[in-house]
Amino acid sequence: MVAKSGAYRSEQQGEREERPKRNVTAQHVPETSATNLDRLIHERTRLAIVSALAVNESLTFSELKQLLRATDGNLSVHARKLEDAGYVTCSKSFEGRVPKTEFSLSAAGRRALEKYLSHMEALIHATREK
Repeated sequence: MVAKSGAYRSEQQGEREERPKRNVTAQHVPETSATNLDRLIHERTRLAIVSALAVNESLTFSELKQLLRATDGNLSVHARKLEDAGYVTCSKSFEGRVPKTEFSLSAAGRRALEKYLSHMEALIHATREK
């Protein structure tokens, strides 16, 4: 049984034993560590948006929504975060009287995706070596 303080508690004896502490510092974390991943891209929906835009010149809001099976609100929030970071550009226009929102991957977004993918490949490679 684990007590809330992080100490082990023996159910029979009612005694506590302290857990051994692991001393992990930033200098011991390898560059291929999962902690170094781009958190903005790592989120599933945002990774899907960036990946879809990487293989398409541009996609409309409706196309992305259908492709990712996302809700309007969910897609809107994630696309805005990517846009605020400069990874995605958004252009709004009208086709007749119907609004059209179109997204494309920026150069910074493409670089961030490439870096993310390289990092993931390094993590996979490091994991398979062990």
